[in-house]
Amino acid sequence: MKITRIEAVPVNVPLSTSMTTSHGLHSTSPYVIVQVHTDDGLVGLGEATVTPRWSGETSHGAVAVIHGLIAPVLKGEDPRRISHLRRQIDSVVRLNPFTKAGVEMALWDIAGKAAGVPVYQLLGGKFRDEMPIRMVVGSIDIPQAVTLARKFLESGVKCLKVKVGLNPDQDVARVRAIRELAGPDIPISVDANCGWTVLQARQTLQRLREFNILFAEQPIATADRSEMAALRRATDVPIMADESAFTSSDIWHLTMERAVDIISVYPGKNGGIQSTVEAVCAAKAAGIPCAMGSNLELGIGTAAMLHLGAALPTIASELYPGDFIGPLYHEADLIKTPLTLGPAAARVPEGPGLGVELDTEQLEKYRDRSGVAQSTGSTTSVTFEG
Repeated sequence: MKITRIEAVPVNVPLSTSMTTSHGLHSTSPYVIVQVHTDDGLVGLGEATVTPRWSGETSHGAVAVIHGLIAPVLKGEDPRRISHLRRQIDSVVRLNPFTKAGVEMALWDIAGKAAGVPVYQLLGGKFRDEMPIRMVVGSIDIPQAVTLARKFLESGVKCLKVKVGLNPDQDVARVRAIRELAGPDIPISVDANCGWTVLQARQTLQRLREFNILFAEQPIATADRSEMAALRRATDVPIMADESAFTSSDIWHLTMERAVDIISVYPGKNGGIQSTVEAVCAAKAAGIPCAMGSNLELGIGTAAMLHLGAALPTIASELYPGDFIGPLYHEADLIKTPLTLGPAAARVPEGPGLGVELDTEQLEKYRDRSGVAQSTGSTTSVTFEG
């Protein structure tokens, strides 16, 4: 089997429920849908959930990288040689984890389709049948936050994540209001997205202790792991690393510093499905559990997350419910059959490969027609053909 062409389509999919964090407002997702075509007729699907505030990648930059750099080195290669092709990709471009992940998950999709099994089977088989999830309440005013949290809880949601990091007093008030609404038994985590200073984090986590917080995600910026370690020693609220844990090397350094209690992983941030496996192994070696994070993926990206969550024991969704939620926040997921997401838990699709099928009508509807991606005469997609 040989790769014949790679198609990268930029899309803009609005959120049905906008997300406000210390990184800013997320109201539209400018992502890239990847299709890797083969001479056997199999097509692998991938999704690059690129956002500049996370990794410096843009959708049009991702299209250019895929077309100009990645596609030429994959032409004529067997898509099932994933480890070999990862090295080929890394040899032509550094960084760009979300872009690389979009291509790499398409290779896994082909490998699963060729073998006639779901991707989770290629990862060692299913460890769990379902994965508890947590729904997110953004950094919005308290009445809105309570209204949204009530909607989630009434639908059957069993865990909540509250965005913080903009104003400590408002953060505490928001968490207090949601804890009063949810009662004592609903797990609640907080996510500051690097928004607090070290002093603010120490003081605010102390104030949040009374609300029985499950964990605090990325409370401070990523620059100094020793400060994260000092913060961990200063509080009994478990600390999760997200923005500071892109690579397995990052995780090694965090664990050596004893800076965190939990590691957030997901294929976009880590650079692909195999890179996520490596990241999870690094955490496992240090005795640290992982949780599935998110960049609010669409259907294809979320499917990749579900296969990892189902197969890897160290992604401990039973203890720390995962962010298998991106499609629930968007107007469309770009796949024909919606994934099984919640309200309390998600289930992995059972079809071959990633187990999802691209909805071409949705793809056309949300295709980015701005023309910025134009590099081969097309204003709507970029295709490399061998």
